[in-house]
Amino acid sequence: MSYKNKFTWNFCKQQSFNFSCPRIVLVILLFLLLWVTPVSAQNNGFSLEKLPIFSGYSTLAETKAAITIDGQEIFQVSGTTQLTAEERAQIINSELQIAIHSSKPPEIEIKQRNQLPVIYLNERYLLTIIPDDVTGGNTLEKQGNIWGQKLEQRIKQAQLARKPEYIRKKLLLALIILIVVLATDKLLSLLKNYSRSKAIAKLLPGINSPPSESPNLGRLFKAKLIIVRVILWLVTAYWLSGLFPQSRQWRNNIINFLGGSFKTSLFTLSDRSYSLIDLLILAGLFWGLFFATQTSTNLLRTKILHQTRISRGSQEVIFIVVKYSLISFGTIILLQVWGLNLSSLAILGSALGVGIAFGFQDITKNFASGLVLLFERSVQIGDFIEVNGHKGTVERLQARSIVLKTLDSVSIVVPNSHLLADEVINWSHDNPISRFALSVGVAYGSDPEAVKGVLLQVAKEHPEVLDFPLPQVFFTGFGDSSLDFELLVWIAEPNRQPIVKSELYFRIEKVLRDRVIEIPFPQRDLHLRGNLPLEISPDLEAALIRWLNNFPHRPSN
Repeated sequence: MSYKNKFTWNFCKQQSFNFSCPRIVLVILLFLLLWVTPVSAQNNGFSLEKLPIFSGYSTLAETKAAITIDGQEIFQVSGTTQLTAEERAQIINSELQIAIHSSKPPEIEIKQRNQLPVIYLNERYLLTIIPDDVTGGNTLEKQGNIWGQKLEQRIKQAQLARKPEYIRKKLLLALIILIVVLATDKLLSLLKNYSRSKAIAKLLPGINSPPSESPNLGRLFKAKLIIVRVILWLVTAYWLSGLFPQSRQWRNNIINFLGGSFKTSLFTLSDRSYSLIDLLILAGLFWGLFFATQTSTNLLRTKILHQTRISRGSQEVIFIVVKYSLISFGTIILLQVWGLNLSSLAILGSALGVGIAFGFQDITKNFASGLVLLFERSVQIGDFIEVNGHKGTVERLQARSIVLKTLDSVSIVVPNSHLLADEVINWSHDNPISRFALSVGVAYGSDPEAVKGVLLQVAKEHPEVLDFPLPQVFFTGFGDSSLDFELLVWIAEPNRQPIVKSELYFRIEKVLRDRVIEIPFPQRDLHLRGNLPLEISPDLEAALIRWLNNFPHRPSN
């Protein structure tokens, strides 16, 4: 396998990933969510009449009100000519609260008044069953018996839940559950920095873990742990709050408040109001769109384009074009299906376009430059280029910039506009074969033909130097201290120039030393002409004489 094919294979191997069954199921569920999202699509060229449209609010919820005990719904009643469903339910719930706080067991009695069953609770009037209350094809009498049994059972449960023995048992259960959840949360927090067995050993000191086991420190793994911990505490809080009547009532009030907040209209577009839950659904659909696009385009690049054996640059062009096309068309279709009339955003879009043009000039310029580079293909993935004094291999070609990996393995992000405005040296453009020169100097008196033979021999012996074009040696001139030569060689991989040049210099120095060909260093000779008398002052002469006389003489051997 050639270097180029091996490099492409390693790159594609690094970019590939496994498509597991949960991911496929998640994509299917996202498309189903898109299919059943509540919409009020307008009649235009994009026909949505065949799509199923589901109302977000039930008709039953609009015409009936719930009868509840301690936050748990028992049944629903409809309105009458004198009272609305809400007013009627409020009166019934008040009577139920009186019966719950009473120490007397509930006594349910059903009587017939005006051919309608009437339910009495502890000899107090509770409600009259009317035809609109009947559900499931029951008769009035059967509906009364069913409701009477439910009321008696739920009131007894509510009275039992207020007894001290019940509260003590539930508190003990809540304490046990809380201890288990705290231990589980502690274990999950330890998994961020330790392996599973070591985390269990730290949680339970009596267990020893293998010391050589490496921890799992991936970012995705830590994010999953955070999500699991949040879900764990939410489920625990929901379950514990349902153990006691008062906390259950608080929990339902909070849920109802949040549900009402989500359904409250925030703004209106095209005679349609949008709430927070609508925005959350739209955000989820966008996330599903990006996830599905990323999954499908990665599958296209790693599984399909790789089999075509085309160049990395061509693969990247197809990948980027398909990816942004899917996102663009998917966004338009998604907004239409969601029920947003895009024509209502035309004026707003034109106003924002002017602001974006001024505020994001550099981003727009870099994006346009990226499109030019993408289709012009003057710079592609895997090219060895030099820009702004930096040499490196193009690792990624993005919409706004490229990522240049230098010979020092440093990633440099270069804006696309610089590649069009500045001078770029592309060693791999059209033909990756490149030439470089090595300067060599030898001492005066050396045989130039012998030096030429040595340089050509070293070039031919190196495995990365190409046989064609042939290496060349030029006698470039007479230097101050040397005869200057230049060796020109060709290689197929431009990013290997520094390494090949160093190896050639090592070999040249050794061969020249073996052939006793001297590599000179700069020398300077100073020639003095005429008689230059040297005179010193009398004081300095007397000091030198005294020093010589006092200097101890060495004994002779």
